[in-house]
Amino acid sequence: MDTPTTHSSPPLRAWQVWLGGIASLILTVGMARFAYTPMLPVMQAEAGLSITAGGWLATLNYVGYMLGALLVARIESPLWRHRLYSAGLWLAVLGTAGMALSDHVIWWALIRFLGGISGAAGMLLGTGLVLNWLMKSGKRAELGAHFMGVGLGIVVSALAAAWFQTHAWTWGGRWWGFGLIAALCAVVAWRWRPPVPDAPASQQQRATPPRPWLWLMLAAYFCAGVGFVVSATFTVAIIEAVPNLTGFGAWAWLICGLAATPSVYLWARVARRFGELPALIAAYTCQISSVALPALSDHWLAALCAAALFGGTAIGIVSMTLAFVGKRAPQNPGKAMAQLTLGYGAAQIAGPALTAYAVDATGSYHGALWMTSAILVVGILCLSRLQRAYFPAAPTTPR
Repeated sequence: MDTPTTHSSPPLRAWQVWLGGIASLILTVGMARFAYTPMLPVMQAEAGLSITAGGWLATLNYVGYMLGALLVARIESPLWRHRLYSAGLWLAVLGTAGMALSDHVIWWALIRFLGGISGAAGMLLGTGLVLNWLMKSGKRAELGAHFMGVGLGIVVSALAAAWFQTHAWTWGGRWWGFGLIAALCAVVAWRWRPPVPDAPASQQQRATPPRPWLWLMLAAYFCAGVGFVVSATFTVAIIEAVPNLTGFGAWAWLICGLAATPSVYLWARVARRFGELPALIAAYTCQISSVALPALSDHWLAALCAAALFGGTAIGIVSMTLAFVGKRAPQNPGKAMAQLTLGYGAAQIAGPALTAYAVDATGSYHGALWMTSAILVVGILCLSRLQRAYFPAAPTTPR
């Protein structure tokens, strides 16, 4: 068994762990994943990227994410979890700046795949390390502040995309710009990484006991994954495809990020007051509205509201779900999160490619949006069943 090493530097303070975790999410999710959303229409216009190829590039990013989740689900060693998280930070820099190194779709596919692996390191290993540190330090085991990094990642990517557009940067120059932001975040995340967790005392402690409710949670999270990936991948492209909204896509993406940044903290308070599952059901319901609005209206106000609702719910769903399962596997929360994420990852693999084919076949995003709304309804049904069957009287935490 690996023996955890200790850092020679002084113990980290809470604000350092929070900022290091936030920087890691801006890097591994905001840059290595979300920068692609405002870049998609730019690459279609300047680099000859087709709608179908664009969908496949998003799919390959999630293939990498799912492979990373599979790897995380098998890792028991605290030392190796820490090492792979550290490596994932620099892999995210490559997964961002590397897009500028070639205009060949095969190269882009490889880079998007590597970026997906880094996303798993940030979202699962990094979040697990932060949650473990909180529990070991006697802090409240909530991830709302930590997941502000995802919303900030959207904000940073949107602001950078708008700035690049204003200054007429080429598609390659824009990717270099995103790569520079990624490198700066990597320095902060590396400096303030949570320390290597203590090794569990026995194999019994190390194992995550199977729970019947996990399958219903997995199905619900799969549905959330479909809702997330369709909006996260195509929000800007959907808006840019409307004639009177051309040029508004990057700003709608900014609104999405601004709504996401405080939402994870607010949803954590809702979950503390009413319970995690009722809060999740409410978040799924709001996300259905965010998906359906662009199909109901091409008005700019509908686009604005849809972006705000998506940002205000999507990351909150991820945060509450991962905290929900992570707290029930305190010895290795990253592994429990990874097991649940396999369903989310499967949705993210299928969603972009199927959406792209549907758009090619119909010439509109509307059919894909209605299908996504129906899938989110199924997710609500799974959560309702889960609450009735396994958590009928889940206690709430006093405010």
